Amino acid sequence: MKFSGTESRTYNMSKRASSAAETGRRILQATEDLFMEGPLSDLTLNAVAERAGVTVQTVIRRFRDRLGLINATAEFASARVMAQRDAAPAGDVRAAVENLIEHYETTGALALKLLAEESSSPVLAEIVKGGRQLHRQWCERVFDPFLRNEPDRDRRLAQFVALCDVYTWKLLRHDAGLGRDQVTLSLLEMLEPFTRRP
Repeated sequence: MKFSGTESRTYNMSKRASSAAETGRRILQATEDLFMEGPLSDLTLNAVAERAGVTVQTVIRRFRDRLGLINATAEFASARVMAQRDAAPAGDVRAAVENLIEHYETTGALALKLLAEESSSPVLAEIVKGGRQLHRQWCERVFDPFLRNEPDRDRRLAQFVALCDVYTWKLLRHDAGLGRDQVTLSLLEMLEPFTRRP
């Protein structure tokens, strides 16, 4: 089967765009992986390029500089988190908790690492601030039916935020050594007084 000149150019451009997107994804994943292995202060463009299998020039061409790379990696991780957390339906407490546990099982270590280093870097402090806002918005959305007629809505929302926080998961899962099912049950039990239907 022969391609015309136009079809061949379109195919090549599509292939090139796909390859460029994959290169960008590899660079961002390499940045995230290296951050998990050491402090942000040790993260260099050279190390990222080597891990991603590209040149430093490729990293600079895509992300300009180290700060641009860190911000792009934060957006990359946030988009993944939002896609995962947005799957939780409003008002279904069990589904919300299962969604939350799945999220923490896959990205809880990253969240804890960011929290541990936030005071060492204004960039990380901004990333963590955005993460806190996303978490609060998630709690506000999934627990909305239990907040609507609440006379002290701000206090009740703060309770949902605390109960569903990554530190609560860490205390149960890592510090107490509970299995995933036991963590799910524990959160459901703790949330029960706040989510009783009238």
